[in-house]
Formats: sequence, C-alpha cells, structure tokens
Amino acid sequence: MSDQDLSFQSFLESISNDFEQTQRDLKEIDILINQSSAEVERLAQRHAQVTNHTRQFQVNFETLPREDIKEGYEALVDAQQRLFTMRGQLEKLQSDQRNLERLADLQRRIIEFSGGSVVLPSDNDGKKSPIATEGSNIIRLIQTEEAVRQSLVRRMHDGAASSLSNFILQAEICQRFFDVNPDRARQELNALKSSAASTFSDVKDFIFDLRPMMLDDLGVVPTLRRYVDSVQEKNGIPVPITVTGVERRLESHIEVTIFRNVQELLNNSIMHSQATQIQVSLDLAQEEITAIVEDNGRGFNADDALNDNAKTIGLSTLRERIQMLGGELNIQSSMGQGTRIEFSIPIDPEPVNV
Repeated sequence: MSDQDLSFQSFLESISNDFEQTQRDLKEIDILINQSSAEVERLAQRHAQVTNHTRQFQVNFETLPREDIKEGYEALVDAQQRLFTMRGQLEKLQSDQRNLERLADLQRRIIEFSGGSVVLPSDNDGKKSPIATEGSNIIRLIQTEEAVRQSLVRRMHDGAASSLSNFILQAEICQRFFDVNPDRARQELNALKSSAASTFSDVKDFIFDLRPMMLDDLGVVPTLRRYVDSVQEKNGIPVPITVTGVERRLESHIEVTIFRNVQELLNNSIMHSQATQIQVSLDLAQEEITAIVEDNGRGFNADDALNDNAKTIGLSTLRERIQMLGGELNIQSSMGQGTRIEFSIPIDPEPVNV
C-alpha cells in the first residue's frame, strides 16, 4: 500500500472515530435539550405567577409601601430575564443539534462513499481531497455560525431585552401615579420616554450591524461611509475613509463580503488594538476591488492569528471567505507597531444592473 493509500486510510479511520464521537455528542445534547425544555416550562410558570402577583398591586397601589412594589417588579424583571436566557440557551442547543446532525450526515456519507476501504488519494500536488476539504469547511462554517448566534443572543439579552423589562416597571409606575401624584407621573413618563428613545437607537444600530438595508438599496460605498460615521460617533476615534476608482454597484455577494470584512476589521481594531486612529481605503478598479484597514494600535502576531488552532476564528474565517471568491488577504502587523490589513477580490468588469 502506498503512502497516499495509508494517509487516506488514516483519514478514514479519523472520520469514523469522529462519527462515533458525534453520535455520542448528539445523545448528550438530546438530554440537555430535554432538561432545558423542562426548565423553560418551569420558568414560564414562575413568570406567569410573578406577573399575576404584580397585577394585584393595582388593587392596593396607594397603600402598598414603595419598597414592596419595587421588590415585586424586580422579581418580575428577574423572572423575565431568566426565562429569556433559558430560552436562548435552548435555542442554541437546538441549533447545535441541527449542526451536529449535518456533520454526522456528512461523516456518514464520506464513510459510505469510501465503502470503508476505497482509497481516494490526494492529487500529485499533495492537496487535500475534496471530501476532506468539504468536511473542514463545514466545521468552520458551523463554528462561525454559532459564534455569531452567541454574540447576537448576548447583545439582545444585555441590551434591548433588559431595557424592555425596565419599560414594564416604568410604565406600571406611571400608570399608578396618574391619579395620586400627577407631577411624579410626568417625571416617570419623561424618564420612560428617554429610555425608549435610547433603546430605539440601540435597536437601529443592532439592525444596521446585522444587515443594513441601504446595502441592498444604495450599494457598498454609501453603506461603508454610513457605517464609518457611526463608528466615529460611538467611539470618538477618527476613522477617515478614502474611496478611489469608479463608484458603482457590484454583484450582491461581492458587496456583502466587502462590507462584512471591513466591518469585522474595524471591530477588531476598536475592541482589541487600543487604536487611537483608524484609516479605511477602498479602491474600485476595473477588475479588482481592494480594501485596506490600517490602525495605530498595539499590533499582534499575524501567524498566530491565522493559525488553524487559534482560539479566535475571525481572521482565518475572513481569509477563507476571501479565498473562496478568488481573492487574497495580506496582513502586516507586529507588536507595538500597528496593523495594516489589505484584501482584494477580483470582479467581473461588466457593470451590474441593480
């Protein structure tokens, strides 16, 4: 048996072992889902009980001590947050289960396709077989999808969900004070209005980060300018943007990739680099789009960041995303010397009709 045959046989054994582990993981996650479902039901009942209890306040609102009212509504907010968190955990487990089922199906198909003994060697250049590459990409996509879901759940729980819970308390207080203390009612109502305006702004930002509608309507250049303006306003960091070449609409998947990549690079600069200035450049050449994000932050080791075993998957996933479109990613960074990241994507020179 050749070295290539042995190598692929080893790969098949690894896939078989992984398939067995995936089956065990599916059994474990099924148990966790059942437990979490029971906990969600219990918390839902608790939430209903606390809600009914707070509704009783309206009968004795004028005579009840304010501390009792406060404790009652704090219990309601706590019950709502616990229920929201557990539902989010259950949804994540269910998503993990679906992803594991996809992975198990892929592993099973690989094993069945090989017949347990059919050798599919790598090509003469030593590249991985398409099946092995597909498996690696599936795993990476699963990891990326779950990282995004976790981030969204955290933002919703810590932001809008928490604020909406507070709205309930403030609205109830306003309602009770309308007859007994109109001035206090107006104060509480103004506070509620301010909180609602702030939360509305946060939700708008959240929606823009998730999927800016103007990306579909106006294209990547106006969307990036709008996003850069919001980054400067929120963080107080100068982020000038320079656009060269002919501004025009591109294919939708190209525009989405450019926006997401620049968005991720800007977030990395703000969250991790401690930069005081960031520069964004976008060149729309005839046959290639080039974007550069450069900062004066603390820098990092580029090889470690792109290592397959790195704890973070941001830059490595970004590189894979670009390479899938035939593009290239170049990182220039060192500790204490700032960072310059450039990526280019080839495009069809023909104009896109939108």
